[in-house]
Amino acid sequence: MAGKQVKVTLIKSKAHRLAAHKACVTGLGLRRMHHSVVVQDTPENRGMINKISYLLKVEEV
Repeated sequence: MAGKQVKVTLIKSKAHRLAAHKACVTGLGLRRMHHSVVVQDTPENRGMINKISYLLKVEEV
Protein backbone atom coordinates (compact mmCIF):
# COMPACT_ATOMS: atom_id res chain seq x y z
CA MET A 1 0.00 0.00 0.00
CA ALA A 2 1.65 3.21 -1.15
CA GLY A 3 0.59 6.11 1.03
CA LYS A 4 2.19 9.37 2.01
CA GLN A 5 5.48 9.05 3.82
CA VAL A 6 7.54 11.38 5.97
CA LYS A 7 11.24 11.33 6.80
CA VAL A 8 11.87 11.86 10.51
CA THR A 9 15.31 12.74 11.93
CA LEU A 10 16.20 12.90 15.63
CA ILE A 11 18.06 16.21 16.09
CA LYS A 12 18.07 16.44 19.90
CA SER A 13 19.01 13.81 22.44
CA LYS A 14 16.34 11.70 24.11
CA ALA A 15 18.35 11.68 27.35
CA HIS A 16 16.62 13.26 30.38
CA ARG A 17 13.20 13.30 28.66
CA LEU A 18 9.85 12.05 29.86
CA ALA A 19 9.38 8.29 29.60
CA ALA A 20 6.41 8.77 27.25
CA HIS A 21 8.56 10.93 24.94
CA LYS A 22 11.35 8.33 24.91
CA ALA A 23 8.74 5.71 24.03
CA CYS A 24 7.58 7.83 21.07
CA VAL A 25 11.16 8.10 19.79
CA THR A 26 11.54 4.32 20.01
CA GLY A 27 8.10 3.76 18.48
CA LEU A 28 9.11 5.77 15.42
CA GLY A 29 12.20 3.56 15.04
CA LEU A 30 14.78 6.21 15.88
CA ARG A 31 17.89 4.86 17.61
CA ARG A 32 20.38 7.70 18.04
CA MET A 33 20.90 11.37 17.24
CA HIS A 34 20.93 12.26 13.52
CA HIS A 35 19.36 8.88 12.68
CA SER A 36 16.62 9.15 10.04
CA VAL A 37 13.73 6.85 9.23
CA VAL A 38 10.93 6.99 6.68
CA VAL A 39 7.51 6.24 8.19
CA GLN A 40 3.97 6.17 6.83
CA ASP A 41 2.02 9.38 7.44
CA THR A 42 -0.73 7.77 9.53
CA PRO A 43 -2.67 9.42 12.36
CA GLU A 44 -0.81 7.20 14.86
CA ASN A 45 2.63 8.20 13.61
CA ARG A 46 1.58 11.82 13.21
CA GLY A 47 0.48 11.87 16.86
CA MET A 48 3.89 10.62 18.01
CA ILE A 49 5.63 13.15 15.76
CA ASN A 50 3.51 16.00 17.16
CA LYS A 51 4.19 14.93 20.74
CA ILE A 52 7.98 15.04 20.33
CA SER A 53 8.22 17.66 17.58
CA TYR A 54 10.81 19.63 19.61
CA LEU A 55 13.23 16.68 19.19
CA LEU A 56 12.67 16.07 15.46
CA LYS A 57 13.13 17.38 11.96
CA VAL A 58 10.29 16.23 9.67
CA GLU A 59 10.42 16.26 5.87
CA GLU A 60 7.89 15.16 3.24
CA VAL A 61 9.23 12.32 1.05
